[in-house]
Amino acid sequence: TTTTTTTHNTQNHNHAIATTTTNGCEVLLLDMTIEACEKAKARLSGGKAPVVSDSTVLESIKVGTFDDNLQDIAGHDWICEVIVEDVAIKRDMFTKVEAHRSEGSIVTTNTSGIPLRDIYTGMPERLQEDIAVTHFFNPVHIMKLVELIPGEQTRPEVITTLADFLGNTLGKGVVYAKDTVNFIGNRIGCFWMLAGLHLAEDAMKNDGMSIEAVDAVMSAPSGLPGTGMYGLIDLIGLDVMFNVGRNLEINLPEDDMGRRFTAFTDSVQKIYDRGQLGRKTGGGFYKLTRHDDGSKTMEVFDLVNDAWRPIEPVTLPDAENTLPGLFASDSAAARFTKSAWATTFHYTADLVPDISDDIVNIDRAMRWGFGWKKGPFEMMDGLGAGTVLSAFADAGLEVPKMYKVMQAAEAERFYSDDGNRYLGTSGEWLDMPS
Repeated sequence: TTTTTTTHNTQNHNHAIATTTTNGCEVLLLDMTIEACEKAKARLSGGKAPVVSDSTVLESIKVGTFDDNLQDIAGHDWICEVIVEDVAIKRDMFTKVEAHRSEGSIVTTNTSGIPLRDIYTGMPERLQEDIAVTHFFNPVHIMKLVELIPGEQTRPEVITTLADFLGNTLGKGVVYAKDTVNFIGNRIGCFWMLAGLHLAEDAMKNDGMSIEAVDAVMSAPSGLPGTGMYGLIDLIGLDVMFNVGRNLEINLPEDDMGRRFTAFTDSVQKIYDRGQLGRKTGGGFYKLTRHDDGSKTMEVFDLVNDAWRPIEPVTLPDAENTLPGLFASDSAAARFTKSAWATTFHYTADLVPDISDDIVNIDRAMRWGFGWKKGPFEMMDGLGAGTVLSAFADAGLEVPKMYKVMQAAEAERFYSDDGNRYLGTSGEWLDMPS
């Protein structure tokens, strides 16, 4: 198998190379300059945690430039584009690629926010039949998830070939998504974060919650990574979240619940405006200060008082160390948790089959892409339908699509037979896909 990776001075290309070179593929890496390619190769085997442990595999990567070597993509099976997120630049690149690629070769884009149809519309029919999205989650050599999205004219064998190669050769977790804004993982994960900012700030003003308390419940008790919600946004960067919100504002359907949360709260907008973006700027919601004597102090930003203060560790009572325990409690932390998860669960259960044909791909996307121990439908099963429906009612939310399917099927869960079967959108029980 031969693979062409085209890059444009992004951080994605080195991870994509690692995925291929560690599995015996011959790779042609193209960038704007030879120097950029060589630096990318050097990063693969350098640093404290090298991506490639055996540097000899780098010998299978040939390099070139867009200007001098684009014709060399002929004979390659898969052309994977990971250039900047600009639709005009991508369309220009694909026009050039189409002139040189071999018949039957597969062309994919690694976009995370641009609809595939915006890239291929008006392009030659041959390209439209061979194009797809392969949305790898970063860092690619660590993260399991890759979302696979076809276009309207994409040949079925393009998707089956990619799924087999990505899953069985590269060992990725393949999720089948549709050409909708932010696909699956980022559609739900970014909603959880953006809605969470609004709901958390309401809880701070009205119920005495703090950033530390929010992250205390939005981590291990919810089955999420230890960063929590604010810690994760600090890691991602408020600038990235701002751009995500703008993209959602433009592309979400008019009646989409997510439109309520695409803009930051006034307090968060204020810290964004002054460049307090997260770890990349030395502080966002949290700030670590290293002192001359070698000691460290951690501060948290008080959104209500618009000022830094010492962090205050939060210890939850034993009864609130699980999601069912929080849903059964009535503390401030429990009330926020129920509100935040009811909103996210409702949004998720109303998106099938719009963003995915089934619940399985949604649960896998959140586990493999965001590190959730359970996907949202698995989490809802763990709480029980009665508990979740009551939480919807308490939040003033109507019964979403998949719960209407559940009710019509007289079912009580989304999964049955020890997770070997799942509830389809027509109310039938289906065998779990591999």
